[in-house]
Amino acid sequence: MSTAPAPVWNLANALTFARIALVPFFAWALLAEGGHDPQWRLVATALFVVAAVTDRLDGWYARTRGQVTDLGKLLDPIADKLLIGTALVLLSALGDLPWWVTVVILVRELGITVMRFFLLRYVVLPASRGGKLKTVLQSVAIGLYLLPLDSLPGLVEVAAAVVMGAAVVVTVVTGVDYVRVAARIRRTAVVPPGV
Repeated sequence: MSTAPAPVWNLANALTFARIALVPFFAWALLAEGGHDPQWRLVATALFVVAAVTDRLDGWYARTRGQVTDLGKLLDPIADKLLIGTALVLLSALGDLPWWVTVVILVRELGITVMRFFLLRYVVLPASRGGKLKTVLQSVAIGLYLLPLDSLPGLVEVAAAVVMGAAVVVTVVTGVDYVRVAARIRRTAVVPPGV
């Protein structure tokens, strides 16, 4: 007996869309008053944290309520990349994060996203456990960098750098792993009729 697929328009996917919708408000708050006003940095940090929490909520809700959809599997990583990418570019533009960190992470993220689209004719490639760890590390590191570091103890800045270093390493390692998995899928997959 087969079960009906989950409806595309469900709470889990609505949370993903909400995360995407928060990105412009987050960017606006981060850039307000020249990007270094402590109050606006806290507002930007709060918006980023809310958006990042929806990433955990939408996945948990989809799995526990049987609302996992191909659209959700596809949109969830895109929403993550939009939020993370916006934060990285703006932090680098404001001089708070070295550009090489942003470039390494974005090249990996955009490359894997493009690869996912090419794999759609075979399978929807969901985020792996390593990919989820990567997202958590990136989110924590960015959250720390978003804080008004000039007015906080130096230990916070050290913690931000250490967590970001770990995030970069996991980002690169999981990127290589996704490429390996994609190559295996491409070698063994049969294209469905009509594709």
